[in-house]
Amino acid sequence: MTTTAPRLSTDEVSDHAPASAPTAVKSTRRRKRPRWISHTIAVVFSIVWIFPVYWMINTAFKPRTEAMTSKPEFYPHHPTLHNFAVAFTQGDFLVYLRNSAIVVSGAVVLSILLGLFAAAALSRFRFRGRRSIMVVILVVQMLPATALLIPQFLIFSQIGLVGTYVGLMLAYVAAVLPFTIWVMRGFFLAIPMEVEEAARMDGASTWQVLTRVLFPLVMPGVIASGVFAFIAAWNDYIVAYTFMQDQSHYTLPVWLASFTTQTSGTDFGGQMAASVLFSLPVVVFFMIIQRNLVSGMSAGAVKG
Repeated sequence: MTTTAPRLSTDEVSDHAPASAPTAVKSTRRRKRPRWISHTIAVVFSIVWIFPVYWMINTAFKPRTEAMTSKPEFYPHHPTLHNFAVAFTQGDFLVYLRNSAIVVSGAVVLSILLGLFAAAALSRFRFRGRRSIMVVILVVQMLPATALLIPQFLIFSQIGLVGTYVGLMLAYVAAVLPFTIWVMRGFFLAIPMEVEEAARMDGASTWQVLTRVLFPLVMPGVIASGVFAFIAAWNDYIVAYTFMQDQSHYTLPVWLASFTTQTSGTDFGGQMAASVLFSLPVVVFFMIIQRNLVSGMSAGAVKG
């Protein structure tokens, strides 16, 4: 005798059907809503940040009649390169570019070298007063740069460094070195001690451990510190204007102020064109650094 399983009616089947499909649709909608919100916020902030750059480039190609209109023009009706010609002839752009390149490159290299060895000493070696030194570095970093400007000027004037490239480099190094040490020290502390111990077991000296093992692993920190030092030195105005008494030694930020006079006002077209020329080396620098930063982080991850 065979028995057959009871059949369920259509209503009973619908009552016993799993409710996972509507739940999955609801969860998908919930996940999509935050994405749309976050994307909208990102687009708004991107427009807010990019618009000043666009307006700078837009004004750089406008003739003076369009740049000085009361009604804003969002694109140049008669684009011209006259503003760039004015920017080149205002003083000597190449001279000021050379001054900035000399000072900034020297400040970046010197801050990286000093910060690299100081961070290695404060993170890998144990000596008396190490914590006190870190506290002093942190306190110096918290001080505003303008508070140190007058003491630095008095000290440098007594030793004959005012108005020289070396004096301006040292002023920039003093401003960025505390931050550089703190950043690189964090990268050194992230390296396991077993890596250093393995190198010593293979017969490496202290100098070989630093140069062949530790320094390559902290290369992302070196690049990050170099970017910070470059930004601080390249964009500085007040220190360069105070220390460089000779106009032929001015840097590019001080040169940008020459487009504003008390008699004729501000040449907005020329100043925006000069700002574009001032920004081009920064864009090139960041394109190179970004590529090296990604490769350095990947190398550090593999070696770690």
